[in-house]
Amino acid sequence: MQLLPDPVRRFAAWCAVILLTAGVVYVGIRLAVEFRTAVVPVLLALLGTALLGPMHRRLVKARVNRSIAAAVTCVAVVAVVGGAVYIVVAALIDTGDQIVASLKQAAESLAEHFGAAGTSLDDVASNAKELLAKFGGTAASGVISGVSVVGEAIAMAVLALLLVFFFLRDSDKAADTVHAVVPGGAADTVEAMARRAFEAVEGFMRGTTFIALIDALCITVGLLVLDVPGAVGLGALVFVGAYIPYLGAFLSGAVAVLVALADRGFVIALWALGVVLAVQVLEGHVLQPVIQSRTVQMHPALVMVAITAGASVAGVLGMLLAVPLTAAAFGVVQELRTRYGSAEPSDA
Repeated sequence: MQLLPDPVRRFAAWCAVILLTAGVVYVGIRLAVEFRTAVVPVLLALLGTALLGPMHRRLVKARVNRSIAAAVTCVAVVAVVGGAVYIVVAALIDTGDQIVASLKQAAESLAEHFGAAGTSLDDVASNAKELLAKFGGTAASGVISGVSVVGEAIAMAVLALLLVFFFLRDSDKAADTVHAVVPGGAADTVEAMARRAFEAVEGFMRGTTFIALIDALCITVGLLVLDVPGAVGLGALVFVGAYIPYLGAFLSGAVAVLVALADRGFVIALWALGVVLAVQVLEGHVLQPVIQSRTVQMHPALVMVAITAGASVAGVLGMLLAVPLTAAAFGVVQELRTRYGSAEPSDA
């Protein structure tokens, strides 16, 4: 005798599944935050493996030893990233004084205009020394903590690079490892889910790289036409920043506009801003829907929610990892639906 109707029982079962899943996810997030020094390099290494996997596979198909192919791939990515950082830093150093001077001149103009209108900017300027004295100790402690954060970031980056090497070299053994760890007949299901999740992350990284390359090329050409110094370095900054959704594009575009303002004046800075905005519109309305829809089946609203959640948990790093992790979760769900959700009841 059933005490509850079937719809109510199914609803209760779904509620139990959702609560159990939410609890597992919450515990996983808390553990990842507690052990972030070990977890973050692993996640970054998985992203790097997804991005560099095609290059490594081509080298292996060319009869290059797997270890040598993995080492060459890692050296290549270090060279590319190091070269991009060098170009960006050199461009910013060359125009740094001009940027500061332009910003100072703009601030003085605003202060004169609003000061004459009777605002309190003059009072703020007169109390600047007192404010600096008050927060000097805090700034010193901030510098010390910043140095420790930089050291931790470098250590995690080195660990992530080493993990990328091992993941690439031993990628052919992943299936055997899954079958050795997972007991019984569940090994095939776990292997299929892992493959689908990694394919989703690989597609996301491939699409993001292609979009970043197009953004960097368009902005570099626009800055070269406007004769903005360091256009190549700013384009490299745009390419690197594209991997951080929304925030990376905003920061790299702001730097490009500031450099244009410092060296070429207000009018050219407006043209540079127009180039950046045009590229962002192209990315948001054309490149993202066309490219990412073929690599990762995710709605833009879901992407924004995932980014917001990642930022609330781990800041900029969370923004970087949120979308690929969500893509991996969707890959797992799709695999489960393919295996267990598509079965139709047979006719009696």
